[in-house]
Amino acid sequence: MSTLKAGSRLKSAVCDAEVMVVRAAAVEVSLECGGAGMIPMAADKPAGVAPSEAFAQGTLVGKRYTDADDRFELLCTKGGKGSLSIDGALLGVKQAKALPSSD
Repeated sequence: MSTLKAGSRLKSAVCDAEVMVVRAAAVEVSLECGGAGMIPMAADKPAGVAPSEAFAQGTLVGKRYTDADDRFELLCTKGGKGSLSIDGALLGVKQAKALPSSD
């Protein structure tokens, strides 16, 4: 568990996914991809680890992911096979806000 900070870049330990933290609440959480904790960009990936079947829906490059309470927002900078989660709860793709009509 760690406190996420805006601007931090992390990579998955089990797939090719990479993310940048856009917004983060000041609380200790476990950020995971594919069911395994994410690691700093400079760290080496552990060998022979695969994404968990329950967390293998994938991440899409360029998409923003957020939790149900909108406390955390992550930007996927490189896609992968694992799904993003915080403390075991899957993150969803953030939906674009509708623009007002210009009658």
